[in-house]
Amino acid sequence: MSDPAARPMTAAVVVAAGKGLRIGGDLPKQYRRVGGQAVLTRTLAALAGHPGIDRIQPVIAPDAAAFYRECLADLSSDLGKKLSEPVQGGATRQQSVRAGLEALSASGGTPGLVLVHDAARPYVATDLVDRAIQAGREHGAAVPGVAVTDTIKLVEPIAPGIGRVHETPAREALRAVQTPQAFGYSALLAAHRRAADQGQDGFTDDGALAEWAGLSVVVFEGDAANRKITQPSDLIDADRSFSRGAGAVSVSPMTSLVSRLATGFDVHKFGPGDHVWLGGVKIPADRGVIAHSDGDVVLHALTDALLGTIADGDIGTHFPPSDEQWRGAASDQFLAHAVELVRARGGKIDHLDITVLAEAPRIGKHRDAIRARIAEIAAIPVACVSIKATTTETLGFVGRGEGLAAQAAASVRLPEILTELDAEAEQTDRQS
Repeated sequence: MSDPAARPMTAAVVVAAGKGLRIGGDLPKQYRRVGGQAVLTRTLAALAGHPGIDRIQPVIAPDAAAFYRECLADLSSDLGKKLSEPVQGGATRQQSVRAGLEALSASGGTPGLVLVHDAARPYVATDLVDRAIQAGREHGAAVPGVAVTDTIKLVEPIAPGIGRVHETPAREALRAVQTPQAFGYSALLAAHRRAADQGQDGFTDDGALAEWAGLSVVVFEGDAANRKITQPSDLIDADRSFSRGAGAVSVSPMTSLVSRLATGFDVHKFGPGDHVWLGGVKIPADRGVIAHSDGDVVLHALTDALLGTIADGDIGTHFPPSDEQWRGAASDQFLAHAVELVRARGGKIDHLDITVLAEAPRIGKHRDAIRARIAEIAAIPVACVSIKATTTETLGFVGRGEGLAAQAAASVRLPEILTELDAEAEQTDRQS
């Protein structure tokens, strides 16, 4: 590709705001892991690694910030430099693309060319991006297409599930359209604004919108391997492909993901003060706790639980109370350290569960704030954090109001390298 300084800026809008729930489950398909990394991570890495792309504007759903942070955690810092802060998408793909285009305009350095790509197409290859950029520069509006091998029928419905053939178009003139699609940035943004002003919101790809706006759209050679993940079988195929291919990063062909569950427990005695820290949230109280750090029993228990999943000691091992640098320290850094250690092992945190044992203070009205803070520290969705509270029916030191405690459980998935004998046994099982 040419010297970036000698050409107009080329940006890419990556559309990742869809729910993608047709594939099953409650996790959008772009955040499902294939070969150890999220689909979106692989898509962003492929585009960010291309020398002809200068900036990438991700568009995500309003409630997907934690999922997106997980994707970034698996992306190298060099590639991450090309990414702008994500913007929130709309109710339709068209609205999401426009949000990405507007964000590029607002952040300065208006691009000359923009590529629009679906997050669920992680197979995008360097030569396909080359062709997209070249076609976009030469023609102003260009989409990749692959030849159709099946005979296509145009039908008119005559009953539910039944249609009468209206026309059989020649296959030679048909193309199945893919992304990335390439356009002059200003022309595409103007087309999107015009469509929005006129209430035209039914376009499912930017090539169709550009045609509606009067732009001449060309079709360049696509890539049959540039498949879109749509069905559960697509996820299975992608997992196998990335686990065995050059794109495998976190999981190799000789690696499987195994579940680990570990627990943690912490207790602190009440002392002078007017608040306690629970789950990273400062809660007013008629007493404080006696502790070397801030005495957050929730974060301490969670830290031990996560360290337990990787068998790496406990909180005292990593942050000894004899070390004065931790006196009065905020406990969020302890949990963040444990999270980083898990991720450094290629692990994925699935769920964190906490039970607070205390007669007082009551945590009911603080529950949502605590869940949100823990989710933020661990860079996981709030839905993956659970917190409960109970008393001990006036029994023990908790029941006597002498202190409070917390117990926690953490479930993670970690890559486990199989021995050659294990692999041979697995292969034998498959053949038998």
